[in-house]
Amino acid sequence: MSNLKVSLIQSIIHWEDRAANLEHFSQRLDEIEGSDLIVLPETFSTGFSMKSTELAESGIGESLQWMKQKAKEKNAAIVASFLAEEGGRYYNRLHFVEPSGKIQIYNKRHLFTMAEEHLHYTAGEEVLNINYKGWRIRPLVCYDLRFPVWSRNRADYDLLIYIANWPKPRRNAWDILLKARAIENYSYCIGVNRVGSDGTGKEYSGGSVVIDAKGHELLQLKDNEEGSGSATLSLEDLEAYRAKFPVHQDADNFDLRIT
Repeated sequence: MSNLKVSLIQSIIHWEDRAANLEHFSQRLDEIEGSDLIVLPETFSTGFSMKSTELAESGIGESLQWMKQKAKEKNAAIVASFLAEEGGRYYNRLHFVEPSGKIQIYNKRHLFTMAEEHLHYTAGEEVLNINYKGWRIRPLVCYDLRFPVWSRNRADYDLLIYIANWPKPRRNAWDILLKARAIENYSYCIGVNRVGSDGTGKEYSGGSVVIDAKGHELLQLKDNEEGSGSATLSLEDLEAYRAKFPVHQDADNFDLRIT
């Protein structure tokens, strides 16, 4: 079975300045070589702004063009979200871009009402499962982390990814819930968060991490600092653990209906 080398980029995000962010993340990507998958924070090109009508991109805009170019240059899939417009609606849209140019999207389901995200963006209605290099991957966004039913593993993924702008005062929840999602879904779990402060004064401490299905940390980036790091995930080890301790066989069976 194949291994997957994953790289995380924990960074500041220049507030509502797409050009500055694309340049900044280009520099951060220069630190990474030989990765299969590179994970960036949520809303990497603008920060977590509610200026949907001003900042959202339609079609293949600057952020997506950049992601396609960098995925090809690094020969690695890149996952990140940015503000997108489609059909007169606005989304916090995650893009999974492969080196071949293939693009898959996921619209953030759980919008953060305390920041009035639901007043500016439309919630997604479907989960996304990606097949990439023999791995089944479920990418989700920030606040989705608090809702375990949405990330429920029905033996349909091996790697769970959360990208976020998760503020420092709630960092403890981030740390605990990432481990919980890995353990309960018998899956690898990646969380990538930003650092620094945004234009509303919120501070972010990072906490970007790779966790295995037992809840062990395979990689932890330094708090409150920009940085990158890589870890190699083993599908063989994951399958061996699932076979030895098949907790999923005792899981409750239910159907998820969106209301």
